[in-house]
Amino acid sequence: QVQLVESGGGSVQAGGSLRLSCTASGIISRITAMGWYRQAPGKQRELVAISTRVGSTNYADSVKGRFTISMDGARNTVYLQMSSLKADDTAVYYCYVLISRVYWGQGTQVTVSQ
Repeated sequence: QVQLVESGGGSVQAGGSLRLSCTASGIISRITAMGWYRQAPGKQRELVAISTRVGSTNYADSVKGRFTISMDGARNTVYLQMSSLKADDTAVYYCYVLISRVYWGQGTQVTVSQ
């Protein structure tokens, strides 16, 4: 079993910053990729950013230039540094890890107020 523990969500004013982290533990062979998705009320879950084991990254257009993903393979941890936050970034953010299959975290709420 693989467990994902997320932290770092919270409330912030527009223009502010937050840093999310997610650590995977349990029976882990080799992580292929880690990343973040988010789901706002009434919307589908969408990709925010993903980082692969070999260091490539991919971002949603809506967060490019504002969010930075980084992965610490030794600690099985992925971080999401979020800056210049907007009200539209308000959502539940879910950690994602791809090993032999996809595992999801429980989600952490990010609320950005005007």
